[in-house]
Parts: sequence; C-alpha cells; structure tokens
Amino acid sequence: MTAGRAEETGVLPRTPREVVAELDRHIVGQGAAKRSVAIALRNRWRRQQVPPELREEIAPKNIIMVGPTGVGKTEIARRLARLAQAPFLKVEASKFTEVGYVGRDVESMIRDLVEIAVHMVRAEEMEKVADRARAAAEERLLDLLLPPVPPRAGEPEAGVRETRERLRTRLREGALSDRSVDVEVREAAVPVIDLMGVTGGAPEGMEGNLQEMLSGLFPKRTRRKRMRVPEALPYLEKEEAGRLVDMEQVKRLAVERTEQDGIVFLDEIDKIAGRESLSGPDVSRQGVQRDLLPIVEGSSVGTKHGVVRTDYILFIAAGAFHGNKPSDLIPELQGRFPIRVELTSLGKGDFVRILTEPHGALTRQYEAMLAAEGVRLSFDAGAVERIAEMACEVNDRTENIGARRLHTVMERLLDDLLFSAPEIAGREVVVTRQYVEERLAGIVRDADLSRYIL
Repeated sequence: MTAGRAEETGVLPRTPREVVAELDRHIVGQGAAKRSVAIALRNRWRRQQVPPELREEIAPKNIIMVGPTGVGKTEIARRLARLAQAPFLKVEASKFTEVGYVGRDVESMIRDLVEIAVHMVRAEEMEKVADRARAAAEERLLDLLLPPVPPRAGEPEAGVRETRERLRTRLREGALSDRSVDVEVREAAVPVIDLMGVTGGAPEGMEGNLQEMLSGLFPKRTRRKRMRVPEALPYLEKEEAGRLVDMEQVKRLAVERTEQDGIVFLDEIDKIAGRESLSGPDVSRQGVQRDLLPIVEGSSVGTKHGVVRTDYILFIAAGAFHGNKPSDLIPELQGRFPIRVELTSLGKGDFVRILTEPHGALTRQYEAMLAAEGVRLSFDAGAVERIAEMACEVNDRTENIGARRLHTVMERLLDDLLFSAPEIAGREVVVTRQYVEERLAGIVRDADLSRYIL
C-alpha cells in the first residue's frame, strides 16, 4: 500500500513485528522466512516515503526460500497475500516447462497480476459509490414495482409520491421479498473466435485482447429476466455502481499499483534449475530462466490495460531443491534474488504444535466439521502426540512430505467417524492415544502398506 492509499483509507501498513505475529497465528516455526517477507512488505511502504528522485533508485530485494516439501513455503505465500493489501499472484514456475520447449509465455504472469489489480481497484471504486448506487438501484426497483404514469389533470402529485414512499418503506423492511420483477439483463453479442483453430496457436493474451476489441463493435443485447426482489436489488446495485465507476481511471490506477506494489510468488523454482547442457530438459529449463530474467530485472510488458514496468515488482521464489541447489540457476537470475532464506525440516514437536496451535489447526477443523453433524469431537494430549509421532515415522520410512503427511494421517484416522457422523448426531467422541493406536498402528508398522495408504 502506498502512502497515498494509506492516508485515504486511514490504515497504515503493518509493522514487520505485526506481520510476523499474524503469520505465527497460522504457521509454526520458520521465523527467518517470516522475518524476511515481513521486512520486504514494510520496505514497499518505506520506499513510497522516500523523495521521488531517490525512490527510483530503490529496487525491491527479491527473496528465495529454500526448504523441503511441506514446511510452510506455500503457506507463507498464501497468508502473505491476505496481508499485502496489494496485487499478489502465486504461480508455479514449472508450468512454463510442462509442455516441453513450447512452454507458456512467462509474461502471462504480469498480465494475470494486472487483472488482479484491476479487480482490486474496481472493487474499491465501487465501494466508494456504493451509497449512490444503492439509491439509484432502489429508484429503479421502485419504478419496476410501481411503474410511473403521467399525472392526470387535477390529480395531486402528493398522493403518487406518498404511495411511492410507502412502497419504499416496505422495500427497506423486507416486506416485498415475495414479489417478482422483470429486469433487463445486458448480454454482449460477441462471436467466439477459436484462434487455435485459425492460426495454429495464438500468442498469450492475444485472444482476450481480440475479444475485448470485438466487444466494442457489436451491440449489446438485452433480455428480460424474472427476478425476486431480494435478487433484483443487488443486481441493480452492481449495475449502477458499474456505471458510476470510471473504468479508464481504474485501469490507470491498476497499472500503477501493479508497478509499485505488485508481488509475484514463484513456487517450484527448483523445477527450472539446471546445469549447463546442450540437450535434454536442461535446455528447456534454462530457456525459461532466460525468459524470466528480463521480467525480474525490469522490463516493459504489454497488457490489454496498458504497458507495465516490472522494475519495482517484488518477486519471492521458493523451491525444495532436493536434487539441485540455488546455484544451479543461471548466475544472472541468482543475482536478482539477493535474500536467501532456508526453511528447516519439521519434527514431532512441530507437528504437535501444527495440530493444536494455529488458528486453523487440523484438530479444530475436524471438530468444527463434525459439530455441523451434531457430533462433539475432541482430542486428548496423548492422541495428538501419537498422531505426530506416526506422521514422523511415515515421513522417515517413505517420502518426506512434511506437514502434509498430517492430512493423510488424520483422514485415515477419522475415516469411519466421518462416514457415520450423520447417524450418531448428539454423541461425544474423544480421540485418545488408544483410539489412534487401534486404527493406525498396524498401517504404520507395515512399511509397504503405509507407503500406499499414508
């Protein structure tokens, strides 16, 4: 959030300590990674306070997070998106190589980021005109409920106004919920064009741009749709708000916000790391890296909302780097990620905390879901400890997928209960250490069985 927007909304960006505290509510451990992203977020705001001539010299310090699967890299990104108050996009780097040498255009992530910014700014602008839009929608709805008629000679207008105001009062009280009205719904009459079939493949974004251009050439069709009053009022409000919002200004602000505040989270960046090679998959990986390089360094990307400069977009990358390391990235790309943070593997103690401490802890999730069926579920300390132990054992014997193993263990443990819950409404179920042993011990001891089930 820039200084100007902070002043407009009256909300200052969170301090690094506050960001870490919020992340701590959802993610166990990984303090170094939390500190790095918290500082990076605050630095976006700090840069906006610097005099313009110096501000242009301050480039974001991109971050690369290194750590095994299931230790919190993606979760940090997910939570960061909610805290950022800025355009935020998460993209898997591997998607740019998944179809071989003809991977997806890497500039598409900037176009996607701008679309997110447009939706954000449009929602904010619509919120500003919400009162005016609601008043206009209410008048339109009253016209549909009580169509205006020309006053007859000698008829007092006061009586017509009084009737309309009585109807308005009933509308606001919800007394007209059973009434229906015919609302004009607009539909764009734009032909669907299959560029893949015509040209054998179109550049990323071209199809959307062409459809948008054609939408201005073809008239919009309207049709009448029968709606109940509670459904019609929000529809008319949204339509009125859309008329009040200046979309050209929205696009301009969205491009500016993308350039100054945008954040891109590049997950699975280790999948495009590869040593120098003249053939094989490394060629494709290095090609993606070289395509990414100008975006991360700073370049201009054309979008249907305008040209976007990427110089000040913050990039946060993450990868497990099991069979390789960050130094396997091309040197130029390595240099664009000066901050490196290593996330640690999780052990039994971490699993116990993950099961109980976070705001959305797994045990709380299952308790809440079964409460919907009228079943009071709870876990004692011994059960939680044994679940954590079993998850660690399976990770050690098979593939180590970190905290994700807890999801498979919990699903297997509560499988019978989740199936029969509707039939035992009103009962209380306490999951004990013995309960866990009875349902999972055999599977955990059998290495082959646990490989396929857990």
